[in-house]
Amino acid sequence: MTFSEDYPQLIAHRGYSESYPENTLTGLEAALLAGVGCLEFDVQFSKDKVPVIIHDDSLERTTGRSGKINQFTADQLTNICAGESRRLGDRFKSETIPTLSRVLELLDQWPRVTAFVELKSEAIELLGVEPVVQELVSLLKPYGEQYVLISSIAEAPAYARKLGLNRVGWVVRHWDEQSREMAQKLAPDVLFCNYKKIPDIDGVLWPGPWQWALYDIVDPQVALRWISRGVKFIESWDIGRLLADQQLVSRLGKTAKKT
Repeated sequence: MTFSEDYPQLIAHRGYSESYPENTLTGLEAALLAGVGCLEFDVQFSKDKVPVIIHDDSLERTTGRSGKINQFTADQLTNICAGESRRLGDRFKSETIPTLSRVLELLDQWPRVTAFVELKSEAIELLGVEPVVQELVSLLKPYGEQYVLISSIAEAPAYARKLGLNRVGWVVRHWDEQSREMAQKLAPDVLFCNYKKIPDIDGVLWPGPWQWALYDIVDPQVALRWISRGVKFIESWDIGRLLADQQLVSRLGKTAKKT
């Protein structure tokens, strides 16, 4: 699944997170096996400054434990259950927080998958833009266009591009003139936005050199309406519902294949 292909594509938000624990190896692989060609997952940093895959900066929601991510080493985090027992019961009690390096190993088997790696703002605020972006670029750059570094902090993709990363994206938090001007200044390859923040589905999407990625879309008809307006990436935590709609599937890109 190359980034440059013209047809719309489905992004699995934190993996197949409707039915599997989010940001885990099992959830990411389940999304790929279901038939998506793009993944999105989140990066925080451990106490020993290792990038790990988890959305929140605390453990509470997905592990049931107290404490901040930056209070634990990577070895400790990779031994903490991230099976979301409150939401999913005990089915995934052996699932733990993965490191970014472990996810890269998984995706070595899926070279045509595009992965959007979201560097979370908490990591940037704690450690600074330059060290965390440098670490991620050193890991992602060898893969060329397979990985796209994204963040809601505009300085992060800007610095990643300066370091020579092929593809970057910006997550738009506010639909306003200031954000539009920032998008034009940054000129990312992909602009991410929650579709509910866009005032009018018939309104004009900001024009620019980027592709649009809209989340969190779970209704196939909503996805089709945005695709008809030129949106390339539809991001969803409920990919099963979208992939069950034949009209939508007929519009999407081909399934990525495992090597």
